[in-house]
Parts: sequence; C-alpha cells; structure tokens
Amino acid sequence: MGIRIVADSVCDTDAKLDAELNITKVPLTLYFGDREFKDDGTLTQQEIIELMRSSSVAPRTASPSPGQFVEAIKGAGGDSTFVVTVSQGISSTYESATIAQQIIQSEDAGRFIHVFNSRSASVGEALVCMKIQELARQSLKISEIVERVNAYIAEMKTFFLLDSLDNLVKSGRMGKVMGKIGSVLSLKLVLGASEEGTIKLFDKARGTKRAFRRLIDQIEEHGERLEEKILGVAHCNAREKAEALKAEVLERFNFKDIIIVETAGVTSIYADHGGIVIAF
Repeated sequence: MGIRIVADSVCDTDAKLDAELNITKVPLTLYFGDREFKDDGTLTQQEIIELMRSSSVAPRTASPSPGQFVEAIKGAGGDSTFVVTVSQGISSTYESATIAQQIIQSEDAGRFIHVFNSRSASVGEALVCMKIQELARQSLKISEIVERVNAYIAEMKTFFLLDSLDNLVKSGRMGKVMGKIGSVLSLKLVLGASEEGTIKLFDKARGTKRAFRRLIDQIEEHGERLEEKILGVAHCNAREKAEALKAEVLERFNFKDIIIVETAGVTSIYADHGGIVIAF
C-alpha cells in the first residue's frame, strides 16, 4: 500500500529512524525573545540550550498552521496518509492537522487521511510512527491499522524526569502549584502523560539519584507485556544519563528493543538540559 506518515516536529527521531520511517515532519516554531526559528533541524541541541540561556525571557513555541499540514500531506504523496501529532492535551497541533484533513478531503473525498492524537510527545510519537509502519508492512486493511494503533496509543505510557520545570510552568503546560512542589520543597518530580494526554505527577523524590530510580520503577508499576514492546528514551544533552537508564532497564526488564534519541527543538525547550523522556 502507498502509505505515508506525517508527524509534527515534536516527534523525536534519529537519522536511522528517519531513513526507516521516511516521515514528513511539519515544524513548529521556536521563539527565544524576539528571535524566531522553524523547528526543522537547523538548530542543534546545543545551540537551542545556548539560546535559552542567553534569552532574557522564557522561550516559547507555536503550533503549525493547518496550511503547513496541507502542504506536508499533499507533498508526502501516497494513497493513504497517517498523521501523528503531539498530545491534544498540551498543544493545538492536533486541531491544525484535523483542519488540514478536512480541507484536503473536501477537495478529494476519496483521499484517506487519519490523524492520530498520540497523547504523548517526543519519542512517544516516534513509537506510534514505528507501530504504523510495522502494521502497514503486514498488509493489513487501513481500518485495522487505525484500530490497532489507537489501541497502542491507549496502552502506551510516557514518563519524564526534568532537572528544571521552569519552561513547562511558564508555558502553562504544567500548573504553578505542581512546579512549586519541586522548587520550594527541593523535590524531583517524576511526571508523565495522563490517559487524556495531559501532564500528571506520578512520583517525587528528594535527590536526583532517587528520582532516577523512581523513573525506572514506573516501568515495573505501569508496564505490561514488556517483551512485546520497544522502550523509547529521549534525552536533552544527557547521553550518559540515557545510557545509564538503558543499562539498568536491561538488567531489570525484557523489552523487545530499546532506542535512544536526542530531543529536537520543541522537546529540548521543555525538557531543558538534563531532561529524560521515556515511552513504552
């Protein structure tokens, strides 16, 4: 089948995944003070971190327009297009993609487009794209792919541990009360995606090492049939931390595979230096 995958730039992948999945990415926009950039891979992770440090105001991001999705979907070609977006619970990107779907299908009623709300972000989106490709290779009917991917999204878990919560709080994606729990009480928060795809507090610990262990403990507490699943790990300038997490996970659990990617523009802004995101 002529299947194509379109995702927004919150979907964190690496060169190997990009080659395997052939994803067309729609960039969000990054703002550092009065400077504006497209999240199209032009900026390196280190440059993003330096821009955040040098800006006098908190960085912010903006969703793509419906027109950008229309252009990407049409440009991707193929008979059927699956679009994967960052969680509707934290971004308006999903709405832009669905408007684009309506625009294209109003012109071509026979064109198949399905937009998935990943209820996740970062490497979680990448896992959804990988699942779509896996099922497409099995020559399943389009309707069955949609059904199975929706089931995968409903079961997928996403957790993250950040050294700084400032940008999440200032952007309104996390409540100020939750942010104060971390800053005032000097606690590290283990956060994750709720069933609706919003940010939820799952655990807290005093000290980075304890919080790191509690992050890994979430796999045991919330994971099922891990031998059938891939663990995705994304890091913001924290390769050693990501590798240490992988090593401990390999000792404790039996995942089908583990992938590690760097966070791109949007995720780097909210994860900030030292941030780790996991999804499975």
